[in-house]
Amino acid sequence: MADSSKIVLDDKNNGEEIEIDSSVLEVIMGIAAEKVDGVAAMHGNVKSGINRVLGRENRGKGIAIKLDDDYNLIADVYVSFEAGSYVPKVAMDLQKSLRQQVLQMTDLVLKEINVHVTGLVFPDDPEEQQDNRGTSQLFSDIDEKSKNESTPES
Repeated sequence: MADSSKIVLDDKNNGEEIEIDSSVLEVIMGIAAEKVDGVAAMHGNVKSGINRVLGRENRGKGIAIKLDDDYNLIADVYVSFEAGSYVPKVAMDLQKSLRQQVLQMTDLVLKEINVHVTGLVFPDDPEEQQDNRGTSQLFSDIDEKSKNESTPES
């Protein structure tokens, strides 16, 4: 796998190279993803969690950029969708938006965009919207409720 921390562009007009840090691409894609209807939240990694604790905004969270051995640009996107959204349409809209923004701003072509749906967000639950806990919290709440209902009262 090629080093993915920097993407090098060859400027054919004057023979120079331009380096773009992959975090710049992640931010471009993160901002574009936020604007897609049906996308409720982006999910980050440990770095995103640390930034959240420190009060820093991480616009590139939920996106990982890499280059394959042939220097093709590949993106993995980790998102939660709004409940009731048609997943294939939202995923295709997301891919289209990310491709367009990266191409428009950097002249780079994303060869592959892998959308990983990590949860659903239910808009009627204000607590859910606030911390984007997704379906794992929903199932946890259901389990807790069933435990309480099956416990005999004294």
